[in-house]
Amino acid sequence: MTSAERAKLRSLAMNIEPTTHIGKNGIGDALLKQLDEQLETRELIKVAVLRNADFSAKEVAEELAEQCKAQVVQVLGSKITLYRVSKKDGVKHVL
Repeated sequence: MTSAERAKLRSLAMNIEPTTHIGKNGIGDALLKQLDEQLETRELIKVAVLRNADFSAKEVAEELAEQCKAQVVQVLGSKITLYRVSKKDGVKHVL
């Protein structure tokens, strides 16, 4: 991903709310499935790491991206922005 593409994705992400929250239970199969479905539908999503989690957003961002085959656009505070091109028909592509 180029820096211009990353900048565009960051600007688009400013207007979206987190769709998933990660708490003390961490990353499980159900969470990964949910993120996978959201990435296929929206391409660009935000994930919030709650205060009761045993890890920070920076610590979990790369693991989420690897598990979901996505790219980390940015980590800002407790929010993680992920991007993955959808293979689903009829999805309006972000980039």
